[in-house]
Amino acid sequence: MAELGPIAVFLFILFLLLGSGVWVGLALLGVAWMGMEIFTSRPIGDAMLTIVWRSSSSWTLTALPLFIWMGEILFRTRLSEDMFRGLAPWLARLPGGLLHTNVVGCTVFAAVSGSSAATLTTVGKMSIPELRKRGYPERLVIGTLAGAATLGLMIPPSLTLIVYGVTINESITKLFMAGIVPGLVLAAMFMGYVAVMSRLAPDFTPTPEPAMTFGQKLANSRFLAPVMALIVVVIGSMYLGLATATEAAALGVAGALVLAGAQGSLSWATFSASLMGAARTSAMIALILMGAAFLSLSMGFTGLPRALAEWIGGMELTRFQLLMALLVFYIVLGCFLDGISSVVLTIAVVEPMVRQAGIDFIWFGIFIVVVVEMAQITPPIGFNLFVLQGMTGHEMNRIARAALPMFAIMVVMVFVLIAFPGLATWLPENMRSGPG
Repeated sequence: MAELGPIAVFLFILFLLLGSGVWVGLALLGVAWMGMEIFTSRPIGDAMLTIVWRSSSSWTLTALPLFIWMGEILFRTRLSEDMFRGLAPWLARLPGGLLHTNVVGCTVFAAVSGSSAATLTTVGKMSIPELRKRGYPERLVIGTLAGAATLGLMIPPSLTLIVYGVTINESITKLFMAGIVPGLVLAAMFMGYVAVMSRLAPDFTPTPEPAMTFGQKLANSRFLAPVMALIVVVIGSMYLGLATATEAAALGVAGALVLAGAQGSLSWATFSASLMGAARTSAMIALILMGAAFLSLSMGFTGLPRALAEWIGGMELTRFQLLMALLVFYIVLGCFLDGISSVVLTIAVVEPMVRQAGIDFIWFGIFIVVVVEMAQITPPIGFNLFVLQGMTGHEMNRIARAALPMFAIMVVMVFVLIAFPGLATWLPENMRSGPG
């Protein structure tokens, strides 16, 4: 196959750069530059400047730093702590007890953060000490937190869905709507696992929570109300067609600042720290997007994506077989790259295959997010594993083993999505038409 030569060259240069510790964005730019140098006679500098500017000047992309900033504000103020206090009384009596705060807390915070790492850090700082104090099994505390934190990649506002939508030119609002039901179904599956393990695990003997009256539970819910109100405003404004993703993100930042100020936990130090944290994360993602856009252009000039699509098309795979091949491909890739890098690096090659197979791109966005979620908890590069290692001090092997059941649940979720595609497509197809 003639295109094996360019593939080998691209992969060799990419892994050489990544293995030498070069940032992912710079590695992608370097691979693209060498590919243009070796395989084309086009002016490299002009092509790079044009595509880098085009990829980074999208109005839709402005939603990304705003949603990141909103999550940073909540992460650095007491709003996240209040969220735990409001959730705990309602979840204590479920099978599995306060372990459910990991799953529900991550689900709620994912809906105002969009970042898996921010969700894990915020909920973990609240829940790990409390659950340890009550005697919950350590492997379940770590495992449920590692898995549930990946919901930050699916439940809107998801940074990965924003990047996917910008890269493939799909409506961000529709992608956000598509992520809601599958995200809630995956959260329910995690909670089901917790309930089952609470009955089967012999070491599940936590200290029971003191009984609370319904009135006391309602009183504690006042701590949860501000965050829930923010979620309703941000997601509701998009669903009702009142705001684009970017406008909803700006609304979310303003709302987070108002809530933190009213709570009294917004100081100049927390404000500046949240702003700098958002700037650093946004700059990192922007550099990856620039490098991926230039690499896509470089690969396009070599004819590689089209040739690969034609080769796979010639294999006459069924739609299911293609999805299984992509499932394995992204799981392997996720062992070496984070989710956003995996999406932007491969989409130029994958898009023609998906289009040829007649797969809906909104549905495929959710499929790909579930699969790259797995990358967050697969060694050796699983980012959530590194965060948990820093928070708990455990060996990486122990954390990876604890997260393995959650990985298996995500694999099951892929098959649920394939069997019931309406989980992802019903809301976008029935949403009110509104701006962007």
